[in-house]
Amino acid sequence: MPGTDPAEAVAVVLGELPDFPHLPELPGRGPGADLTGRTAALLVGLAVETATSGWRFAARPGRDQRQAAGFLQHDLDALEQAASGCDTAMKIQVCGPWTMAATIELSRSQNPALADPGAVADLAESLAEGVAAHVAEVRKRVPAAVVLLQLDEPALPAVLAGSIPTASGLNRIAAVDATDAAAGLRTILRASKAFGIVHCCAAEIPFQVIRQSGAGAIGFDLSLLRREEEDGLAEAAEAGLGILAGASKTMVKRGSPANSPTPRDTAAGVIEIWQRIGLPNRMLAEQVVITPACGLADESPAGARAALARCREAARIMPELIEEGRR
Repeated sequence: MPGTDPAEAVAVVLGELPDFPHLPELPGRGPGADLTGRTAALLVGLAVETATSGWRFAARPGRDQRQAAGFLQHDLDALEQAASGCDTAMKIQVCGPWTMAATIELSRSQNPALADPGAVADLAESLAEGVAAHVAEVRKRVPAAVVLLQLDEPALPAVLAGSIPTASGLNRIAAVDATDAAAGLRTILRASKAFGIVHCCAAEIPFQVIRQSGAGAIGFDLSLLRREEEDGLAEAAEAGLGILAGASKTMVKRGSPANSPTPRDTAAGVIEIWQRIGLPNRMLAEQVVITPACGLADESPAGARAALARCREAARIMPELIEEGRR
């Protein structure tokens, strides 16, 4: 979400998404509020710090990691105050293990941790313990809610393709085997003891890996779905996974509301793809949640609010559009 005030962001989310709210992230606050840094605050027994190129492992926790932890505590305080009586699903998001391994550098070589299997294993173990504690903390603060855990994995396709660069940029880190990638996700999801979602807003969505991870749902940017990947979506849906369809475009040009898609356009896009891959319409209501295509941090506050409202309205009118198409 845009802005720097967690109380304001929580109020917007609860107001626009009363049936499926989430703990907002506010990367506009700077280092420690970004995807990698925010999750680094959860690591147990591993320290990180900022470097010129991003985050790297450190000998001991310092100011950057403490700032990340402080941001997260402020967010949890705001959530507890505003949503203590919430009895719906409550989604929380953390950076997944493969994107963490691709974006945190080793302290000496400056290569991503992904280059060192031992570092990857240590990172996964630390993250699993930290995420489990985070889920427990949210459950304590919002006891009536059903907590869902989302692993954000924008780097997963590159990890699988072997296209993550080394520190020099002259070479690429070897591709991670799909079975190992699924196992890494499974480690975090199982430790959390929460319903798991894996979200990937990059191209070449790894449907099979996510299915094998044991996740209960998959989220992705619908505009990046290629025709050759539609079978993967169909298989995931037929296997019973929930589908968080990123159908509402984000980063609409500020000051140009005419460029914003309508709720009808948004819903129609989901229906079109669903029917093209031959899935029954009843599964739309049972398994699909319409979401923004990706994060809203680059939107204006009004634009972010409008995007959430557009998703909610698109979901409301989707049954009507399906019925219209039958006539």
